[in-house]
Amino acid sequence: MENKSSNPLLCDPVTGICEVPGDKIEIGDINVKVNEKPVKVIYFTDPICSSCWGIEPQLRKLKLEYGNNVDIEYRMGGLLPDWSYNSGGISKPSDVAHHWDEVSAYYDMPIDGDVWLQDPLDSSYPPSIAFKAAQIQDKTKAIEFMRELRELVFLKKKNIAKWENISTAAKKVGLDTDKLKTDFEGKGKELFQEDLKLAREMGVRGFPTMFFTNGDGNRETVYGSKPYAFYETAILKVNSETKKSEYSKNWESLFAKYNSLTAKEFSELSGTPRKESEQLLNELSSKGNLEKFTTKNGSIWTLKS
Repeated sequence: MENKSSNPLLCDPVTGICEVPGDKIEIGDINVKVNEKPVKVIYFTDPICSSCWGIEPQLRKLKLEYGNNVDIEYRMGGLLPDWSYNSGGISKPSDVAHHWDEVSAYYDMPIDGDVWLQDPLDSSYPPSIAFKAAQIQDKTKAIEFMRELRELVFLKKKNIAKWENISTAAKKVGLDTDKLKTDFEGKGKELFQEDLKLAREMGVRGFPTMFFTNGDGNRETVYGSKPYAFYETAILKVNSETKKSEYSKNWESLFAKYNSLTAKEFSELSGTPRKESEQLLNELSSKGNLEKFTTKNGSIWTLKS
């Protein structure tokens, strides 16, 4: 894992960042119109960023505790344009496979790197553009769609740069696939370019990057994958009045909110120790309440429909 910083697909587990090659630039100023909610988060991410998959537990908890007062705006960062560069010891997809298996253990989130051996992606742009196209239809479904894409690539070894897999994910969350295809080929591309431009203007060098802002222009940045307390602190720094919501921590409520959960996510959201979380989820799947999908590096549980 040498030279990680110079290759976008070599995410550094210690800093929790997938970095784009190039010179670092200072983070620029940005004016954010904060809507009704007192805090706005601009979240730069990428469908194939393993560190972004790593923060799903923290992000999901943030939405449950602060969703009423915090507006999260998803922006695409463009992690892998193509394979025309060679940096950080990565020059071809197969070099990523072993790395993904390593970060899976580090984040305690199931990732199967074999997609890079079996059906490698040539770019992360198609799923990013598809996400922008999904946002045109429905912001909430777009986020569910992103989750679905991530499960396909990280756990099910599907090449999410291919339209057939993008379309499968879209159908599953109830998006209109014909409209999605039209927007994917048209408006989605423009919106994606706007995101890339904003990322450059804001000095985003890697993912995940989150900017927390309030109406007065105060700003905190959380860069990379960090424990939950970092995100919570950033919210309270830009708005000390932000109220936390109580939420129900039993498995029924959590799966009603999020259709699929890993053991790490369940542990983070329910406050149950990690080992007990896995035992409970296994019991529920053996009783037939949940469906378990197992990869070589861990499992995910889905509510049985």
